[in-house]
Amino acid sequence: MSKQNRVNPFGELIATPARGTLMGNRGCLHNEAQDIRRPFARKEWIFCVLHRKDKQGEAIKRPIMQPGKYTELFFLDEATALAAGHRPCGYCLWPRLDAFARRWAESNPEQAGDTTKASAKLMDAVLHQERLDPASRTKKLHRCPLSAVPSRSMVLLHPDDQQPYLVAQHCLLPWQFEGYGQWVEKPQRKMVWALTPPSIMGAIRAGFQPNLHPSILGIVD
Repeated sequence: MSKQNRVNPFGELIATPARGTLMGNRGCLHNEAQDIRRPFARKEWIFCVLHRKDKQGEAIKRPIMQPGKYTELFFLDEATALAAGHRPCGYCLWPRLDAFARRWAESNPEQAGDTTKASAKLMDAVLHQERLDPASRTKKLHRCPLSAVPSRSMVLLHPDDQQPYLVAQHCLLPWQFEGYGQWVEKPQRKMVWALTPPSIMGAIRAGFQPNLHPSILGIVD
């Protein structure tokens, strides 16, 4: 039976067989029966490599969702994890976090100040405000023109939609747990509701390029 630990661009935890290409966590979210009891346990939402390796280069294997340990979460790709409000891990993805933190600081000077690389603590605090609606404790949507959304971000075409789309330069691609579907044309002069938090979209505009699932097949530049 699939565990409820697959993450969609809304940041929701869903039970589905599709695992994706990345792992991550938000602290311990499950009980001894491996039931999810809360959506997050801390502000540090990270994504990591799918398999950590030992000194011999072999994948480290251990049981998933052990009692009292962090809840292993799984993502289709970096674009999905970022849309949900996660950032790169500072341990297993240090080069990605370093690049992300520099682009984040460059594009968010009002939060980062004079530093050239934002701290993880600062980014976590800002992202926590950007990804959660304080009243409903659900995903916060950010209304903006589609033309202002950088490629490799995710949007909804209507706030009540349940279908996320990955934005590419000349098209939109429907997101699914198994990968991306057939592309559709971009609507012209369209307002959308961004799932990817504003500060992360800023980092993408500044040059951070989220990695994408192989189902893209070269469609996205």
